Amino acid sequence: MASNDTALAFAGHLRSLSDDDLVRLLSARELRENGIKDFFDLADALLDPASVQQALARLDRPTLAALATVGELGSAGIPDAAAHLEAAGADPAALAALPAHLASAVHLALAFEQGGTFAVRPAVTAQLREWPSLGLPSREELVTEPAPTPLAPVSQVDARFTDTVSAERAFGTTTAIVELVAELQHESARELARGGIALPDSKRLAASMGVDIDDVVVLLEIAARAGLAALDSGRWMPTAASAPWLLDSSGDRWAALANAWLERQPTAIRAILGRSAHATWGERLDDYATWLYPAGGDWMRERVRVYTRDAELLGITAHNEPSTPGVALLAEGPREASDAMAALFPPEVAQVYLQPDLSVVSPGPLEPALDSRLRAMADVEARAIASTYRISTASLYRAMAMGESEATIREFLTGISLTGIPQPLSYLIAEAAQRYGLVRVGVVDGDRAYVRSTDDTLLRTLLVDHGIAALGLTRAGDRLLSRFDRDLVFWTLAEARYPVAAENADREVVVLTRKHATRAVAASTDSTSSLIERLRLGSSSDSEETDKAWLSRQLDVAIRNKVGLTVTVRMPDGTDVDYQLEPASVGGGRLRARDRKSDIERTLPLASIVSVGPAQ
Repeated sequence: MASNDTALAFAGHLRSLSDDDLVRLLSARELRENGIKDFFDLADALLDPASVQQALARLDRPTLAALATVGELGSAGIPDAAAHLEAAGADPAALAALPAHLASAVHLALAFEQGGTFAVRPAVTAQLREWPSLGLPSREELVTEPAPTPLAPVSQVDARFTDTVSAERAFGTTTAIVELVAELQHESARELARGGIALPDSKRLAASMGVDIDDVVVLLEIAARAGLAALDSGRWMPTAASAPWLLDSSGDRWAALANAWLERQPTAIRAILGRSAHATWGERLDDYATWLYPAGGDWMRERVRVYTRDAELLGITAHNEPSTPGVALLAEGPREASDAMAALFPPEVAQVYLQPDLSVVSPGPLEPALDSRLRAMADVEARAIASTYRISTASLYRAMAMGESEATIREFLTGISLTGIPQPLSYLIAEAAQRYGLVRVGVVDGDRAYVRSTDDTLLRTLLVDHGIAALGLTRAGDRLLSRFDRDLVFWTLAEARYPVAAENADREVVVLTRKHATRAVAASTDSTSSLIERLRLGSSSDSEETDKAWLSRQLDVAIRNKVGLTVTVRMPDGTDVDYQLEPASVGGGRLRARDRKSDIERTLPLASIVSVGPAQ
């Protein structure tokens, strides 16, 4: 633990920060908020050895070397620190990045800067001095210990095999995420309070995606990282960005996922993986990560594991060998990577076979724009290089609810079919068009929904259908009422495969669009804001009362820990006088303390004390 005069000064510094600065600091330090009532508690928490060690574990070796060096010097400007590091054997790259390294330490409140001079908090220096006893590198080792042997170069002989495997994985992952987004468009998925997707939704998504149930969460993470899906009110939903992504080419779809993998990498991971564009990954990558982040431990290993796992799924690597598209992504950028992967993907087709059994067979990956429109009127049965769809009455209802008509459906299917429209399918389209809109949903009483139909038997069926019981439909004359809004009732009935249409006040059919999720906000924001409110000394609107509370807390800490203070007192003539005091007690509105300079006891009215600070 740092000395208490440092804790007092640190508490004062923390109090002077803006709310935005405090949010950034608390987020960066990943601080647990239990037991923190004021800035003194916050200072103690941030200077606690466990908290300091956690922050140091997030720093790379050059930053740690800079911290340890400045800590041993007491304080130093950039030139002095650079000279000491150079004399100790630091490489030119570390010296060039020294200002950035010290700035990151200041950002984490591990160091502070005054007038161009940096100083490391004593708690940090003390913790670094303990490292050798913890099996971690000393200050000298942080500077001089060389990086592990360079990673083995990728074999050119195996490049073709690597690219074949990576393309298969990339195509499979991209295809699965297309199905994920499409299924979420039909029905969102519930996130459990403890994390993870509810089991019924996991099974549904796995079936649609053609993957094992355990893979759903991993693929959802990749989709979320690319901004294609997000949590909204406890449910996973597609975002607005997913609609144009579904219309992109297969290569561009993959590039969006791969570029998100690259762009969303934390700085720590990018520093590790960026070195490996032309080298074999695996154990040597782990060795380098351990060297670069010597205190990272399980935290760093897990982060590396997640990104290397996703690199394999996305075909950036195959069996720990970077693929040609992977090298292009890491060394050049997403455009070059997209072109490289597109060349490896199977060619897209623009026509399909319509079968009398109502199935649709695509002999290759269907062009995305055609695929997107076809899946509005057909369900995907098998998804691979060659795909199978099936048209049903329910799928045609769905298409019509999205704005299609009998004429537009026939025109589209005729345009993409190599076999025309078989007679059974023609009959099905005509029958669906005749029945579509037999159930109508509109708005009554401001925002409640009503359901009406010319078929009273169908209304009675809706009342007893357990699958839609949550809508709470009740009979009111010739229609049914729900306490929910029109959109919710409409989509619930559509998912239950009723021939439902939405209508406006004039009973004209209107096309509804599904709600998209907004990008998720960090869950910790609300709790951090609450903590900051507590830190503002009870959120008192009276600045005078707030200052009195702050003064009292400073004196209490100094008395309890027998710490000297500089106490500024306003004299009767209006002048301010500084005393170097060791506070002994507070009572009756007065401070009793020993004057360090004159070695006498002083009793000062609290009302006359202007400020207190660390002893000089």
